[in-house]
Amino acid sequence: MTSFFAVSAIAIYLLAFGYQVSQLRKHPGTPTTAFQLSAAVAIVLHGVTVYGFLFTLEGLDLSLLKVCALISLVINLVLFISGLKKPIHSLYLFLFPISAVSLFAALTTPSTKAAVVIPPTIEAHVLISILAYSTLAIAALQALFIGYQNWQLKHKHQNFLMRTFPPLQSMEALLFELVWAGEILLTLSLISGFLFYEDFFTQHLLHKVVFSMVAWVFYGCLLWGRHFQGWRGNTAIRWTWAGFIAILFGYIGSKVALEFLLV
Repeated sequence: MTSFFAVSAIAIYLLAFGYQVSQLRKHPGTPTTAFQLSAAVAIVLHGVTVYGFLFTLEGLDLSLLKVCALISLVINLVLFISGLKKPIHSLYLFLFPISAVSLFAALTTPSTKAAVVIPPTIEAHVLISILAYSTLAIAALQALFIGYQNWQLKHKHQNFLMRTFPPLQSMEALLFELVWAGEILLTLSLISGFLFYEDFFTQHLLHKVVFSMVAWVFYGCLLWGRHFQGWRGNTAIRWTWAGFIAILFGYIGSKVALEFLLV
């Protein structure tokens, strides 16, 4: 049954992507009701699929590709909710194909990590951490869009993708909203990790904690600079990506090492 939901979600993501490309070329404004509905259905199917991936009879499956499918789900869900009030649907041009690929990879690749039974407190910590990483991933993607928009405006280009973007000021406001939300979630993740884990060394978590703290400092500096120095544009983009790269090293890098290299 999980396979059926996964294939259905992949198909709708790809169809919605193709439909969006054709619509943006004709009408770069607000997305149609049909597109919004198809996005909602795909996200629901994605959610059911991820639930089947993670919660197995043997316990919680936190292998890399399964978690990547969960992260893409959270990103799409946050973007869908934000998109009800902000014209940011052009981000789906990148997220829908990525979501389809992540689901396909998780569906067709055997788990690289044994499922585990963990207490509810650790499950809560894992959920908060994934929410933090997903929100900061959206912020990193948003920073790329702002950089692209800046470049297009400086060179006076106006392709069909540029016409779908909201004003630059609105794009930057969304970026800092995402960074604030991600920083708060990352703070909760670090606090819950220190409270609920007993030994970072034996559980191979020390490097993940160190990189997460480095990312927390980067994002804190960015928010400080925004509030007191008015940072924006390329400065905001660099600090956003500095923090996100630390997140990637700490989380994705550690999972690749533990699940693929140190086996």
